[in-house]
Amino acid sequence: MGTATLTKKRMGYTNTKLHGMIAWAGLMSSYAGFYVIYQNKNTMGKDHYTTLHSKAGLAVLVGSTMLGMAGGVFLHPDFGIDKQNGLIRTGHKFASRGMLGLAWLATLSGLQTLIGEDDVKGLLFFAAPLVLAAPFTLL
Repeated sequence: MGTATLTKKRMGYTNTKLHGMIAWAGLMSSYAGFYVIYQNKNTMGKDHYTTLHSKAGLAVLVGSTMLGMAGGVFLHPDFGIDKQNGLIRTGHKFASRGMLGLAWLATLSGLQTLIGEDDVKGLLFFAAPLVLAAPFTLL
């Protein structure tokens, strides 16, 4: 979904439409991953939503879905019912940035679980691309 943010920053009608399509494609991919993880946990008999990673990921899925629906209904460049409203646009922009930040928190906490708390160098190695991309997508 970060790619959708970068696409939108280029401005214009076509990039705005691409922004929505890329964001929804990313969200659908996230839901597919959620389904696989949920089914695997059921198969292994493990509890759901016990870690920061899982709770943050679920919050990102729900929040991103709500933001995508609001963007499609209110801000779509062709048929958005309030596409010129600056308050809605600003709210969508900053709430989406918050969702991206929360998604990165979920990613980093998942990496920490995967790598372990003792391997700080490994975590920094895997987290470096996220940290380097932050200024481009969040600012």
